[in-house]
Amino acid sequence: MRLLPKSACVFLFGLAAAHAEPFLPASPDVVVEQLPSSAGPADAELRRLRRQLAEQPDNPAIAVRVADELIKTARSQADPRYYGYAEAALQPWWSLPRPPDEVLLPRATIRQHRHDFSGALADLRTLLTAQPAHFQARLTEAVILGVRGDYPAARRDCQLLTRLGNRLAAATCLATIESLTGQALQAYRYLADVLAGSPAADPEQRVWSLTALAEIAERLGDNEAAERHFANALDLPQADVYLLSAYADFLLDRQRPIEVITLLQDRHRADGLMLRLALAEQAVNSKGLPPHLAELKARILAYRQRGDAIHQREEARYTLHLLKQARPALELALANWRVQREPADARLVLEAALACGDKPAAKQVLDWLKANKLEDRRLQTLAKQLEPS
Repeated sequence: MRLLPKSACVFLFGLAAAHAEPFLPASPDVVVEQLPSSAGPADAELRRLRRQLAEQPDNPAIAVRVADELIKTARSQADPRYYGYAEAALQPWWSLPRPPDEVLLPRATIRQHRHDFSGALADLRTLLTAQPAHFQARLTEAVILGVRGDYPAARRDCQLLTRLGNRLAAATCLATIESLTGQALQAYRYLADVLAGSPAADPEQRVWSLTALAEIAERLGDNEAAERHFANALDLPQADVYLLSAYADFLLDRQRPIEVITLLQDRHRADGLMLRLALAEQAVNSKGLPPHLAELKARILAYRQRGDAIHQREEARYTLHLLKQARPALELALANWRVQREPADARLVLEAALACGDKPAAKQVLDWLKANKLEDRRLQTLAKQLEPS
């Protein structure tokens, strides 16, 4: 397998973070780690494509197919290293201001994963200028705009998707935005109806739609429906990091840490999953907690040394709930809020402000909740505690 310098850096990062001193192999022949592999057709196809790419490293069509397969693997195996391998496949075009059109979407997807939302949106808008009816580019743009809290722009993208095919994907996109802007129950019913009428939808799409339904139901306080949707999504073969994270949070909020440990004990390469595992272990005073705390601390230190501030949500939650340091957690939560504005980000600010006894620090989030008419039982409870006396 051909490894370019960029992918080698990403590959070694997890090991470097786990030790006080980075491990440097004595020679290129040293096996640092054996990656998971299967004998299935998808794995065989990826090996075939990688051989082709090694023979034609400047062929963008082959590189994009390799990158797409690696991104799928990153999601299905909850292993963020594969995003680095996908970037390596695109290396000849990675820094170009105007790469070939086919490179723009996978590059945007990798940038989105790294929270480089501005870079991802620039790629998507370039692609959509050339191909206005590109469904996946339009959908990815809507998702990023939603994460940033630009709901009017996200809604426009979702509405355009309804004319481009894939009714379930368009419905999931639109229902997610409407559920965050005062129409949660209507959005839930609409998406549930479309999903029921889409029996042929592929597993990846169904996981996304079921996860969206679970989150809307949970925000509405219907925990029974939320758990049913989570269970149905987990029964599918395309469980991803987002689903695992959302369900782990659901279980943590219901004081069910043992189930979180069972869910994540072999699936915690992603920082967010490691964090949730540690929170569950803390709740039961598990012997597994100290090494996982050390691992999280090492990862955070490595991000800081690289000048990487894209993991502030995880760091804020780690600082607030595991280190019990409310003031630094509040600063991190507010910095994160300037980048992304999902309900989880709002919750972090409110929880940290409460822990600090700093009600004014929560004002911008409280104003945002009111302006968007966001319906969320947990956030409403926190907001009441922070309202001016």
